[in-house]
Amino acid sequence: MESTEITETIAGEEAEEARGSDRFRKRTAIYLGIVAMLLAIASLGGANATKTMLNANIEASDTYAFYQAKYQRQTAYRLVADQLAAQLTAQPDLAAPARAGIEREIARFRAQADNLESEPKTGTGKKELLIRAKAAEARRDRAMRQDPNFDFAEALFQIAIVLGAVSIVAEAPWLVKLSAAVSVHQFVGCLSRGAVAAADLSKK
Repeated sequence: MESTEITETIAGEEAEEARGSDRFRKRTAIYLGIVAMLLAIASLGGANATKTMLNANIEASDTYAFYQAKYQRQTAYRLVADQLAAQLTAQPDLAAPARAGIEREIARFRAQADNLESEPKTGTGKKELLIRAKAAEARRDRAMRQDPNFDFAEALFQIAIVLGAVSIVAEAPWLVKLSAAVSVHQFVGCLSRGAVAAADLSKK
């Protein structure tokens, strides 16, 4: 084999190797773009979970405070009604007009106390407020359970991106495979947790 043929053979092998290296880099770059997209989605999900958790906690706190105010007012109305009833009992010889006036006041205070127990039209009765507060607590607790999952997903997707970037520099396909294994494992885990969360929501 002449030196020219040897040179051409070596040049051809180098060109083929360069083309293979370029293909590897392009495919890895596309893969990293997909993982970066998944990282962005996980980051957005984590931010939304945190926001939901904070908003639901504020809503639950405000609703319980409103419930407490209703309870205190209801207790005050009932105490006044009981005091007036005791006054009637202590004065059996009270004139009929005065007795009737006190009985009307007793009925009015007790009716006001009963109205505070449930107000379906406005949704601001004690019963309705308690339901709203518990629903807000459930949203808060669900978001609290989801938030660590998003944090974990972000960390693993970032690791996968780092492994992929190193594989381009080192031209090490095995690093891409390791990175892909991490990404696929986390992606499947996210889908599984999403299905469980959806099932929980459908039961509520």
